[in-house]
Amino acid sequence: MGGGSWNTDAYAETTRGASAFKYSDQVRQQRPSERKAHGELDPYGLTVRESRDSEEHPLSNPVMLCLDVTGSMGKVVYGLRDGLGDLMGTLLAGEYVSDPQLLFCAIGDAGRGDRVPFQITQFESDLRINDQLTKVFIEGGGGNNMESYQFYFYAAAYHTEIDCFEKRERKGYLFSIGDEAPYPEVNQNEILRIFGVQLQGNIPITRVVEQARKRYHLFHIIPEGGDNFSNSSIRRSWMGLLGEDHVFTLSDPALVSAIISTTIGMNEGKITLEEGLRRLDQKIDGHGKASVENTLKPFARVLGVA
Repeated sequence: MGGGSWNTDAYAETTRGASAFKYSDQVRQQRPSERKAHGELDPYGLTVRESRDSEEHPLSNPVMLCLDVTGSMGKVVYGLRDGLGDLMGTLLAGEYVSDPQLLFCAIGDAGRGDRVPFQITQFESDLRINDQLTKVFIEGGGGNNMESYQFYFYAAAYHTEIDCFEKRERKGYLFSIGDEAPYPEVNQNEILRIFGVQLQGNIPITRVVEQARKRYHLFHIIPEGGDNFSNSSIRRSWMGLLGEDHVFTLSDPALVSAIISTTIGMNEGKITLEEGLRRLDQKIDGHGKASVENTLKPFARVLGVA
């Protein structure tokens, strides 16, 4: 997957006045027992999602955006959809990475019995990204301070194939976005039910994260607007899993796209933090730039680009 070319103006026109998540609107009219993932996003029987080079995109770079779609996080998901044009436009115009290919994951809570605890799109480079997003079901619910984030890392580690790593030994990117803590392990019964894969036992999430880290740069964003933005124990759990400088708290969820693009640009050595903020001049106001700066300054210091 991953063919076609991105056009920010065409994306804006496609999404203007449209429901962000048409499939979710339809499913919510059904009885809870009848709700299920869209066939194109259902992970059951999933082999791999592929980010491949092609004549059109000879140097592909995968970016996985993994979203908690429960409870108050729904507003963040809508905000990210609205900012997607800026994200792709900034990645391309700034040449932070060549030929970016985006894949979305969405999670609920398998431990709580959610009907649709995990969804996964294809890697795409063009307006099919929006078409895939319209098929995401927004689960809702929440309230137990944990969600099934482990499925992101399991899918990245065992169900993706990416040419950037396999051909060039370059890592892709995985950004997870959510305000609750991850479960401590991948449960074999849940994997059988959701993926149709028989594991030999439960897998500690630390092991799955390490497998994913071999091929992806891993980051987690805790956005304000979620119920647990100020919960320090949840923040510490993510820092223990990914590293202190790879976990961001963000005061304005509308800035998620700016955070992602600037993080990639800095990590690729293309920009300093100051240069990244300057490139956001036409996209966000002074207050937004200050929020991005405060969020990313610790990571920029680690990289030596503050």
